[in-house]
Amino acid sequence: MSYPQDVLTDGEQVVVHNHPHIKALVGRGLLLLLATVLCGWGAAWAGTSDSVDGARTPLQIALTVVWLVVLVLFLLRLISWATTHFVITDRRVMFRKGVLTRSGIDIPVRRINSVQFRHGLIDRMLRTGTLIIESASDDPLEFDDIPRVERVHALLYARLEDTLDGEDEPIAPR
Repeated sequence: MSYPQDVLTDGEQVVVHNHPHIKALVGRGLLLLLATVLCGWGAAWAGTSDSVDGARTPLQIALTVVWLVVLVLFLLRLISWATTHFVITDRRVMFRKGVLTRSGIDIPVRRINSVQFRHGLIDRMLRTGTLIIESASDDPLEFDDIPRVERVHALLYARLEDTLDGEDEPIAPR
């Protein structure tokens, strides 16, 4: 899904558009899988066991409610993931998130002082990490789970160098 073009200024080009890395969904996805297996097993056991005759229906209803709660938690995380955008254009860095209540930040490339990245062993294997942008604000801004964080870091650093050298030519999208 491309980022909406109506938020870009005239002549502004998108260089990078990412959602958080898919690893952000893994925890809730595994929880949903585990809940599906356990609730399915519990419902099947309750349906065939003679020891729970009087509690069969309430037990099956309770297991269904538990599974639905876990499903809703997963779907909320999925929607949050799909509506989170990390965008780099030739002029700024944009971060947007939210469905009903949207929030975001724009950082002009000219205001960026330094760009760093951090990733541990698992992040390195998954080719993701945290991008840290220091600008004129008080604290550095950290963006977690950025896919191909080293490539994004290199693109931002190259643009920062071009800006410091006085060049304002847009960088080519990749």
